[in-house]
Amino acid sequence: MTPVRIYLDTSVYNRPFDDQQQPRIWLETMAFSVILQMIEAGEGVLVTSSVVAYETSKNPHTERRAWVGRISALAGEFVTVNPTIRQRATVLEGLGIKALDALHVACAESVSVDFLLTCDDRLIRRYGQLRDTKLNVTDPMTFVRDSDDRKMEAVQ
Repeated sequence: MTPVRIYLDTSVYNRPFDDQQQPRIWLETMAFSVILQMIEAGEGVLVTSSVVAYETSKNPHTERRAWVGRISALAGEFVTVNPTIRQRATVLEGLGIKALDALHVACAESVSVDFLLTCDDRLIRRYGQLRDTKLNVTDPMTFVRDSDDRKMEAVQ
């Protein structure tokens, strides 16, 4: 089975630092853990970007920056923003996607990842409303839940 190519935006990387008393946040953190296990087992390939690196560099919390750095080191592919990516991000921003989110999406689209994972419901909704989508944009819980279905389909 070919490994799934996964791009995580910074909301996923930082989910373990959010209030774990909230059930959704805790579940997304657990899903993130499963995703990391998939990557380490070779079932997934992590794709990251200069946008993740930029956002992380702006985080005032040293331990969070270090955490994202360690996880990003697992990446099998690194995307650097270029003029084509910037142009696509500008188009996406014009369609109602926030600037940094648009850069994440444009980076993920540029290398045709299988999934862009985010904890941002607004991004999932906005991107899903576009006509010309090139990605599966979803949250970590949905991705993990549906991964068993994808494995079963591959076997059949």
